[in-house]
Amino acid sequence: MHAAGEITLTTRTEWERALEGMVDGGGDVYLDMSAVTFVDVAGASAVAVAAQHLGSGRRMVLKGPPPALLRALEIFWPGLAAIEVTTK
Repeated sequence: MHAAGEITLTTRTEWERALEGMVDGGGDVYLDMSAVTFVDVAGASAVAVAAQHLGSGRRMVLKGPPPALLRALEIFWPGLAAIEVTTK
């Protein structure tokens, strides 16, 4: 999935729905976030919850997430092994 813009209170419902749909499928989840400029804590929470609902051995790969998302994940969900960050 490719995301763009800001993930905030006004887009939270759509963001959560999109993540839920991706988690329900099989295999790893790939999110291209290189065009996302900001993610608030609620948006970061949705990412963490979705990653926690992945089955064993699955991962969520975030490509180019914004710094605010990385900071929130480090502070509130440190060591969440299901999330991998890449720049490629």
